[in-house]
Amino acid sequence: MLRWELGSGSLQSLQCGSMDLGAGTLDRDFPAYVALGNGLNFSGVSLYRGNALPDSSLPLVYAGNVSNGAMNGNLCITGTLSPEKVAGKIVLCDRGLTARVQKGSVVKSAGALGMVLSNTAANGEELVADAHLLPATAVGQKAGDAIKKYLVSDAKPTVKIFFEGTKVGIQPSPVVAAFSSRGPNSITPQILKPDLIAPGVNILAGWSKAVGPTGLPVDNRRVDFNIISGTSMSCPHVSGLAALIKSAHPDWSPAAVRSALMTTAYTVYKTGEKLQDSATGKPSTPFDHGSGHVDPVAALNPGLVYDLTVDDYLGFLCALNYSAAEISTLAKRKFQCDAGKQYSVTDLNYPSFAVLFESSGSVVKHTRTLTNVGPAGTYKASVTSDTASVKISVEPQVLSFKENEKKTFTVTFSSSGSPQHTENAFGRVEWSDGKHLVGSPISVNWG
Repeated sequence: MLRWELGSGSLQSLQCGSMDLGAGTLDRDFPAYVALGNGLNFSGVSLYRGNALPDSSLPLVYAGNVSNGAMNGNLCITGTLSPEKVAGKIVLCDRGLTARVQKGSVVKSAGALGMVLSNTAANGEELVADAHLLPATAVGQKAGDAIKKYLVSDAKPTVKIFFEGTKVGIQPSPVVAAFSSRGPNSITPQILKPDLIAPGVNILAGWSKAVGPTGLPVDNRRVDFNIISGTSMSCPHVSGLAALIKSAHPDWSPAAVRSALMTTAYTVYKTGEKLQDSATGKPSTPFDHGSGHVDPVAALNPGLVYDLTVDDYLGFLCALNYSAAEISTLAKRKFQCDAGKQYSVTDLNYPSFAVLFESSGSVVKHTRTLTNVGPAGTYKASVTSDTASVKISVEPQVLSFKENEKKTFTVTFSSSGSPQHTENAFGRVEWSDGKHLVGSPISVNWG
């Protein structure tokens, strides 16, 4: 499985046989509060469990004001802090350039008693808990800005940090992580990525005793478990779910397993509101959450799946104009694209739809085949869209299946928008028999 990090449009994938995953939060948090001398309080997060700070308030300084004149002194980079200016104080550092825990190590080495780590615009309000080497907490950009204003306005600013342990039931949850992989797919824009999101923020995971929980050479602590964040945590969650589905359905192909995970993923909370994106503070889109957040129970009984064979993947490579030699290398057997066949990337039987309009008034068709993996039944299609510039139709709108039967349908996208349209549009195609809901996200882009 593939996993990519960074910001919008960072996900570049030609892959259609693996899964590209994003990361979401859990309903668990590790609060550590900042109490300023002016009475203002701010929520942060931390995994610090070492010696406590004094009960009394401590002097607070901004790293940018106590550096030795080096560039980026506000970032608490090695060698930038003046020990005589930070000793016995709490230092406010900005995120950026170096690891969060590395900043704590720098602050501690300079003689400070603690650290408040502030997000910048690049991180927004997303908070990731760390097992710092000294008493420290991380706060969002808004809190960080407010603390900086306090530092400027008060001649003798002070602060306290309170560590509250573990809290559960945090809402809303899940929220798409700010560091999570994002669409659109710049290499193959006709394939919507990411595929879905899974838990990837503040995950309890096994940890080697070869290094401390921060991974820093100066960290002499040893633990069996650690709290880790990243799409590298989403990946084992989905790998485990894939194994669970495969054990329940041993005859299913990898494509069928992927389809089950994607088409049963959810995109709204129980309240009916859309999943949120911590990078923007707004509702997420299929470029953020893909098909949605994984739902293990629903994925075991998807009703219908979008299946794929090896030849389907090879046909996809033909549509991308791969040479016979290149395809044979990947397939590990001789394969020749049929010169009399018209291959199309849009016909890959993928559980999502990425529509690319080259001009206004154009029409794009996507053909898909559904396989019934449940009892016989009749499914009806429904379409939702957030734009009036594209007309979406499904033909046929009703499919009746026998057990294990396959049925093909076509989705037609007709654009009436301007080719200068710069924004993306999103929608959804769903098939339902009253028990199962087989959902596929739609992204629309005017190229």
